[in-house]
Amino acid sequence: MNKIKYIKHTSKNCNNIEKCLFCEISKGNISSNKVFDNNNIYAFLDINPQAPIHIIIVPKQHIDSLSIVSEEHIEILGMIQIYISKIAKQFDELKNGFRVVNNCGIYGGQTIYHLHYHLLGGKQLNWPPG
Repeated sequence: MNKIKYIKHTSKNCNNIEKCLFCEISKGNISSNKVFDNNNIYAFLDINPQAPIHIIIVPKQHIDSLSIVSEEHIEILGMIQIYISKIAKQFDELKNGFRVVNNCGIYGGQTIYHLHYHLLGGKQLNWPPG
């Protein structure tokens, strides 16, 4: 796997000298265990799973965080929701349910500033989390 320095972005694009980890993964520049790929969305297994099934879903378009989305992002956000459901159906372990998480900002626990969702399941998940 390539080692790459990544930063927390503060702009809507990914043209910084330092690379966005999830942009690089979705472009195939960093290897991952791909679960789903199309022109707009990329999904892969988390390298530090918090459940038996832990998948990261990212838009290929760089968006820093859910906190900055606007009406211009309606189409991609809707697609992500639909594809999360389709991805979940690929796993028998998720037939009894799953959880979708988005960490937003510092207090929300966001560590990579590229909008992403965690699809978690394969066991009974407790509430409240964290």
